[in-house]
Amino acid sequence: MTNQRIRVFVTGKVQGVFFRQALKVKAKQNNVFGWVRNLKDGRVEALLEGSDESVNVLVEWCHGGPANARVEDVEIRNEKYSNEFSKFDVLY
Repeated sequence: MTNQRIRVFVTGKVQGVFFRQALKVKAKQNNVFGWVRNLKDGRVEALLEGSDESVNVLVEWCHGGPANARVEDVEIRNEKYSNEFSKFDVLY
């Protein structure tokens, strides 16, 4: 099994709709580590580390988000896997 590190930027109505908390729950369910935060420009940024399959599940989820979100775009950046996280945090 290989691991990956992905940084995602989610654009749309993604703040104030529990996007970060819902992503944290999904990350825990899929054994993905890293963090998620709101950006001042209205986007959500997340850094995800875990198995290829688990991270892909979260990236796919980001295209829809929680029920009240309206995702317009998801930018994906592959980064070098570093195994630096032991949990998933919501940053404020």
